[in-house]
Amino acid sequence: MNTLIGTYECKVDAKGRLMLPVAFKKQLTSVMGDGFVLKRAVFQPCLELYPMGEWNSLMLNINKLNRFKKKNNDFIRRFTSGVKPVDLDVSGRLLIPKDLVGFAGIFKEIVVTSAVNIIEIWDKDKYEKAINDAAGDFAGLAEDVMGQDDMDGVS
Repeated sequence: MNTLIGTYECKVDAKGRLMLPVAFKKQLTSVMGDGFVLKRAVFQPCLELYPMGEWNSLMLNINKLNRFKKKNNDFIRRFTSGVKPVDLDVSGRLLIPKDLVGFAGIFKEIVVTSAVNIIEIWDKDKYEKAINDAAGDFAGLAEDVMGQDDMDGVS
């Protein structure tokens, strides 16, 4: 799958349904029928929407972890906690389960944004705060992450 592009402000209805932006639907047309996986993010109070193919690729790597190591079992349990398979309904809406709505604090105004090959779903205020908090030293972060002389070290 190609990388996804875009950031959109949206609304969630009272039942927790999100109308996926048309631009994302177009980018996901080839994988739409396979479904998606929705989960809690590891580092931020947002949700991550994985196209099923991306999720399956990630699970192949996680399945290689030695489950006879406690930290691996603990990681797998925490990483997959609250994971839900989801599909778009005939209207192009995605139902966000109540436990995930609660985790991300999603109530009405949200931001749906690309994160390379997945989509993040944020409460709008939390998204703005995360972006503003990271803006302080983004130049330094960019240099640390991407400023290597040879890009072979980037994974």
